[in-house]
Amino acid sequence: MYFQHDGAPSHYTRHVREYLNESFPNRWLGRGGPVAWAPKSPDLTSLDYYLWGHMKTLVYETKVASRAVLHDRIFAAVEHIRNHPDNAASATRSLLMPAENCLATGGGHFEQLL
Repeated sequence: MYFQHDGAPSHYTRHVREYLNESFPNRWLGRGGPVAWAPKSPDLTSLDYYLWGHMKTLVYETKVASRAVLHDRIFAAVEHIRNHPDNAASATRSLLMPAENCLATGGGHFEQLL
């Protein structure tokens, strides 16, 4: 398994990179990682196009009253997603159009085509 790192400044600390090097030796993609990832490459991941949105819908369905409630809802949402096999199919389907748009633009910027 490879880990795709987003390179966000808060995720680029020495501590995070050390953790990734220990957990995914020579198997993580991202800024400063062992596998180069072009800084302007389109994010073509099912996490971006389906799972994060679905998870946020589950977590924030109603107002969050406290940090403890937020924690519990996040874990419940993960379990919900994990235990419903149709989520994997939806995640895969959600990636088809962005992948086609990326190919149509020769790997260029394509958000305006969504």
